[in-house]
Amino acid sequence: MKDMKSGIRVVLADDHPVVRDGLAAMINQQADMEVVAEAGDGDEAIALFEQHRPDVLVLDLRMPKRDGVAVVQYVLAKNPKARILVMTTYDGDEDIFQCLSQGAKGYLLKDAPRTEILSAIRAVSEDRPYTSSTVAAKALQRMTKPSLTQREFDVLQLVAQGRSNKDIARRLSITEGTAKTHVKAILTKLDAISRTEAVAVAHKRGLIHL
Repeated sequence: MKDMKSGIRVVLADDHPVVRDGLAAMINQQADMEVVAEAGDGDEAIALFEQHRPDVLVLDLRMPKRDGVAVVQYVLAKNPKARILVMTTYDGDEDIFQCLSQGAKGYLLKDAPRTEILSAIRAVSEDRPYTSSTVAAKALQRMTKPSLTQREFDVLQLVAQGRSNKDIARRLSITEGTAKTHVKAILTKLDAISRTEAVAVAHKRGLIHL
């Protein structure tokens, strides 16, 4: 039987049961760690974190009810010392940047080798940051890129819906000229030559989710 005092207690949060089952089996085979609870959505992840106060919360990025970034924000606002490892299939630089800048201790892709996943959990449990070299490179790359303002982000969301400048202006209560200015700024910041390319770039980077 595992020593509850010395083992790394893990809460898993992922909306895919097969993924949770695989991770749980792998973790529970280790002498120094165990899964104490599993969550299928963001709200449940928060509730189970509060209930169990695990050493590590292993968190998927895209989940029902509340996504990974929102969970990171909520948990760390109430528990600044919480140790969160984001584990996802998404490698957009904005996703990585948002999670790490909000205070997640690690970011790992689901296709990482078994040994790396276990190493990441152990590192995060010791309050050491963990990212793969690829993830770290993307995070650094994102830091050099200009950020969209909140208004530009609002406009981008509407552009992604195929809205015209006139429709965007009406929906955001701004002039059509202002909408056009925002679109131009978005194209510049995303290094895109068209609205379609801007949406594609934003989706790839994790700025928007289609």
